[in-house]
Amino acid sequence: MTDYPDTDHTRLDLIADGPVLLSIDGGVARLTLNRPGSANGLSVEMLKAMHEAVMVCHSRADLRVLILRGAGANFCGGGDVKDFVSRGEGLPDYLREATAYLQVVSGSLVRLEAPVITGVQGYAAGGGGLGLVCVSDFVIAAASSKFLAGATRVGMAPDAGSSVTLQRLVGFRRAMDIVMRNPVISADEALHMGLITTVAADDQLDQVIDNLALTLAAGAPKALAATKRLLWNGMGLGFEACLPEEARTVAELARMNDAKEGLAAVIEKRPARFTGE
Repeated sequence: MTDYPDTDHTRLDLIADGPVLLSIDGGVARLTLNRPGSANGLSVEMLKAMHEAVMVCHSRADLRVLILRGAGANFCGGGDVKDFVSRGEGLPDYLREATAYLQVVSGSLVRLEAPVITGVQGYAAGGGGLGLVCVSDFVIAAASSKFLAGATRVGMAPDAGSSVTLQRLVGFRRAMDIVMRNPVISADEALHMGLITTVAADDQLDQVIDNLALTLAAGAPKALAATKRLLWNGMGLGFEACLPEEARTVAELARMNDAKEGLAAVIEKRPARFTGE
């Protein structure tokens, strides 16, 4: 067990079952996306569970660090495409609810006083994967990990506030390329462009994350919280302001045939045939 200073070493499994797991040990919380069979694809049920877990973290005065991980081979593949397709004509309303919860979760991670470390293995894609990476304070990626925006590939638009955070992190021109062309970005490329903090060998990912958590947990918590707030405020007022427009845009696009075609193409593993309708 990692020895975090000046903290209680009793592990508490606060959420022990379901689509999201949460435990805390020595002031370090571990929030795990727990749908490995669907690449931790986000559904409304899962987003509600994430919101509950992050709110528990907000209530813990003893919290020093939050580690965000995904169970299984991937951190998060974005939205649960099969779940979306199953909604049929109700998809726009469903996505409006899902986007609202994702935005609340993203904003809550930004506003959490404790620093957030996200560990990425496999894919971090869409608003769930890439979006959560963009609202994390530190991102440690396995050398074999990949990053993908993906929203426009299925006739949708970026969410989780990434229409603001991504360009602040990597620059306007590169962000435009990432969300329009949807290239698959390697861990080394992500590091070079400033999307992530560091790259770890695949078999060293857990250790690198724990070492960083140890360093942060040993710091002055109020000073770190204040510094985090100042840096996020320095992102500009655009983050909070963009969220309603993101939500409206995602819901409007979900009504179009292009969105249905894009989702079907992903499931059927074929190129999409977009018509602009």
